[in-house]
Amino acid sequence: MKFYDFKARKMNGQEVSMEDYKGKVVLVVNTASKCGLTPQFEELEALYKEYKDQGLEILGFPCNQFAKQDSGSNEEIHSFCQLNYGVSFNMFEKIEVNGKNAHPLYKFLKYEKGGVMGNEIKWNFTKFIIDRDGNVVKRYAPIVKPNKIENDIKELLK
Repeated sequence: MKFYDFKARKMNGQEVSMEDYKGKVVLVVNTASKCGLTPQFEELEALYKEYKDQGLEILGFPCNQFAKQDSGSNEEIHSFCQLNYGVSFNMFEKIEVNGKNAHPLYKFLKYEKGGVMGNEIKWNFTKFIIDRDGNVVKRYAPIVKPNKIENDIKELLK
């Protein structure tokens, strides 16, 4: 399996193939609206605005598995992200990232790049970066702020 073999549903219900992002650098992040790390949306949006024309895509996947910090509906989550952070990058329907009901994309990402203490996602805002060829290059811990991975993004965009 490769990154491009997966599909997910955007907030509007439209199914999207990851193949649509072929040739792009993709940052995949599990998000939450009521988390201490939620302000990372601001930095994610800034990165997206800065580098989208050079080929960066950011894919946000809301998840309610960590302290129930994204319990709202998809519509509520989408509104929150737009109103509070001006999010213009792609947001997908709420998913699970761990356990038997984990989204297949996340099962793949965790298999490709395990964490320091096992493969499971430990918290909101775990990030994975995928290169232009669909390879999962790196996994970033939730506390790693988006602006701290800017140099990695720039390198992959070259």
